[in-house]
Amino acid sequence: MKKIFFVAALFISQFAFSQTGVEFKTSSHQFGKVKKGIPVSYTFTFKNVSDKPVVIEFANADCGCTTPDYPKTAIVKKQSGDIKVTYNAAVTGIFKKSVNVKFANSNQPYILTVEGEVVEAIAKTKNK
Repeated sequence: MKKIFFVAALFISQFAFSQTGVEFKTSSHQFGKVKKGIPVSYTFTFKNVSDKPVVIEFANADCGCTTPDYPKTAIVKKQSGDIKVTYNAAVTGIFKKSVNVKFANSNQPYILTVEGEVVEAIAKTKNK
């Protein structure tokens, strides 16, 4: 039964992959501990592995604290593109934020995730 499930999942993932022709190096990033009030960024790299140019229709974050920056022009075959995701780190605590990336001619968005923990910055004191 497990083997059948695995083969089905592999087939479905290959079908979804072949529709967009895009391959990400990674879809998630762990920042670890970050200081409050100091934004952090990570750049996700993808490659066009299809024979046609690919275009990002949109990249939307799940909240205003996360901002994606993505190419607005087509990425031609065998070329790479970058999506920079910035988290503002304004509130202390653990965070996990997602960015939905929708490519033209694809029904499924890619989900990129950044996570970590925002901690209070320790104030430096002068020794007298």
